[in-house]
Amino acid sequence: MILYEIKVHYQRQTGEDNPGNVKETYLVEGLNCADTENRLMEELKPLIFGDCEVPSCKKVQFYDIFPSPEADKWYKARVEMITVEDNGKETRKPVSILVQATTMDHALKNLNHNLSTLDCEVISLQRSPILEFYRAV
Repeated sequence: MILYEIKVHYQRQTGEDNPGNVKETYLVEGLNCADTENRLMEELKPLIFGDCEVPSCKKVQFYDIFPSPEADKWYKARVEMITVEDNGKETRKPVSILVQATTMDHALKNLNHNLSTLDCEVISLQRSPILEFYRAV
């Protein structure tokens, strides 16, 4: 799965007849930046009122993504995966995981639940600017 974080600036109806400028970040699965930008523009087309600009499209890597249908926010976790070699030496590999949740506490619970069978340590958890995640069809 190749993921791209895309930042979009556009005008959207924010109230009664007054367009507002918004800056939003999306995570889109796709083959390349052009493919993911096109897919995102199709999704956003009904919302766009006026100009639209894509100032950034960058490849990002997540070890895993834990969506939650009832949640509306995304949190990025830094986790160290711990492995023990045959010689007893401990190795720690840092990875990023994206968790969808309603609150930071909910995100931490969701993360711990999904990682309960792995030997790992949560290093940090912070709110992500990602508004929505679009998977490839």
